[in-house]
Amino acid sequence: ELRPTGDRTFDVAVTISSPYDTPQRYADGWRVLDPGGNVLGIHTLLHDHAAEQPFTRTQRGLYVPPGVEVVTVEGRDQANGFGGATVTVEVPE
Repeated sequence: ELRPTGDRTFDVAVTISSPYDTPQRYADGWRVLDPGGNVLGIHTLLHDHAAEQPFTRTQRGLYVPPGVEVVTVEGRDQANGFGGATVTVEVPE
């Protein structure tokens, strides 16, 4: 979910579920991409969420350049890096 907070700035609420969720291997973040594959933001999680699956966290202050109408969120885990299911979201006006 993208929540507008200012001029082209958003808070990004992301829900992740990962089969790799132990202190040794866990979902450790996500990145937000524009349609051209450019990284607009990266969020890092510092610990596992084994007792909380799926879980939602928020990245604050993501700037989305003018002309970008959709963004894609891609999760990351320590076992496989970025990948898995992605979600594409329209950028609110």
